[in-house]
Amino acid sequence: MRGIIGALLCYFFVFGSLRAQGNLTERSTLYFLVGSSGSTIRDFNEMLAEKGITPLRGGYRTIGIGYQYRLTDFILGFELLQNNGSNSYFREYRTDHRTTRFYLNVGYSLTQEGRFQLIHYMSLGSGYLNFQMLRDERRVDDLNAFLEQPAQGFLIRKHDIQRGSGNLGGFLTEIGFQFGYDIPLPGLEENMGLMGKFGYSFSPFAGAWNLNGITFDNLQSGAFLRLGAALSMPDQNLFFPDAGIGVHFFYGRNFRSPDRLNSYFVENGWNPLEQAPYNLGIKIMGENRSRMYGVDVFNLGTSGEAGPTHRHTLNSVRVYGNYGYQLFKRRNLELGATLGLGYGNLRYSLEHTAKPDFPLLFEEPDFDGYLRSSGLMSKSEVAVSYALPVFNNTFRLVYSAHVGYEVPLSRYRLGELTMANYMSGPYVQLGFGLRP
Repeated sequence: MRGIIGALLCYFFVFGSLRAQGNLTERSTLYFLVGSSGSTIRDFNEMLAEKGITPLRGGYRTIGIGYQYRLTDFILGFELLQNNGSNSYFREYRTDHRTTRFYLNVGYSLTQEGRFQLIHYMSLGSGYLNFQMLRDERRVDDLNAFLEQPAQGFLIRKHDIQRGSGNLGGFLTEIGFQFGYDIPLPGLEENMGLMGKFGYSFSPFAGAWNLNGITFDNLQSGAFLRLGAALSMPDQNLFFPDAGIGVHFFYGRNFRSPDRLNSYFVENGWNPLEQAPYNLGIKIMGENRSRMYGVDVFNLGTSGEAGPTHRHTLNSVRVYGNYGYQLFKRRNLELGATLGLGYGNLRYSLEHTAKPDFPLLFEEPDFDGYLRSSGLMSKSEVAVSYALPVFNNTFRLVYSAHVGYEVPLSRYRLGELTMANYMSGPYVQLGFGLRP
């Protein structure tokens, strides 16, 4: 973490020095990516081969969101990636793996600012790994029956963000190239872009992703190709000095507790979840001609001891597309309101805390239980922010407070229990960000 902070400070110093030399080209970009990567589950597949069992399929699919700021030829960005592996089947079980990665990207453009961009970059970040083997048919209609006999297979996790994004950890790197081409949007200063990335991602430390006696380092490594779309603001298109796309990180609370779910826990001899969920996330927001638009991604998690031998977790990820207007601006103080429409999921895990190592865990997998639901979400939000120019107005540091209310558009059932009441309610978020 100190290394990342040091790199940021050096980067900002370089930006400030360049800006002092004259007017230089800037570009701020919001982008979305999808793609695939090659990877293997080497140690696990070797264990299967020893038993005469067909190995699991490698590779994973990626979906991601990112932000990038360009000043002259230097690049600074942030990226959030979700990687889902291919399902494999064994007897009545389905095996799956997922990883989440958050990166700081630094790079250098190999082309001048224009419609075509070619960038060489390096990423430094951290991640989360989930590997699971659960019964293929897991439809639960009776929540009490599930809580009485929750064992459906096993879940093993490293740097478990199901308990909250603050648990994201490890050290991951990526080296690659980015290419893109701009398509002007009639009547707008923004450009729509087609873009892609290719390169190699890896975990630099051997054995860093060891779970229950097997190393899963290879799941974090492999060549990749990702394609996507971008919305960017090159400064030569702009007539408003404060226009740009910024990235913001926020921490907050949702003021809802799972009271109805807790009554099921108590009824079946499990401890209730007492902590209201906190949220940690990233907001990418564009501002131009008093219009505000962008994307939020945040993760809410609460967890606790379910009993002497079990731990349980209630987690939800929300992804919103937002649009609104800047209601007030005076000097560096701003007030805005947005409406959001998006997607949310709800995941409950009941995990045994004393699972054995492989290969015994593979031969006797029934330890953990898992429920999941998903649907549409909506929200309204009011935000007040203060933008502080730094490094000769190279960019602004933005301090913000967000107050909003979420309304689910789906029922979010866990068994027969509707969790829409838990998914709705007010929230408060405090943010810190960077904007050109």
